[in-house]
Amino acid sequence: MTLRWEAFLDRVRERGEYETRTEAERAARVVLALLGAHLVGRERAELAARLPETMALILLNPLQAAEPLSPDRFVRATAAWIEGSTEQTALWDVGAVLSVAADAAGDELTRRVLLQLPTGYDALFGHLKNT
Repeated sequence: MTLRWEAFLDRVRERGEYETRTEAERAARVVLALLGAHLVGRERAELAARLPETMALILLNPLQAAEPLSPDRFVRATAAWIEGSTEQTALWDVGAVLSVAADAAGDELTRRVLLQLPTGYDALFGHLKNT
């Protein structure tokens, strides 16, 4: 089931402990644009189908990545795209957005998404256990 826009942002806002929905939206837009550059094919399309339309379009029209980013570089790239962000706040942003995306995706799709990403992304999605 696809999450509604407000529900998605409310969950990101809650997980990220953001003061406003605008902060949650900014984090979601950047993180999903970066994530979209790392995913291809069926997994990207299926994940997009489970996100609100605006977020799905961001995932499907990503920022271009020259190479797959390690989790640390993904966090640094997020920090570079969010004004006033540090690596620590970006790590928080990434975790908030990706954990909500993982909830929307469900375990099976999240596992397939993680197979497309460099090792270590499971922690960013909130999946610390080996699945």
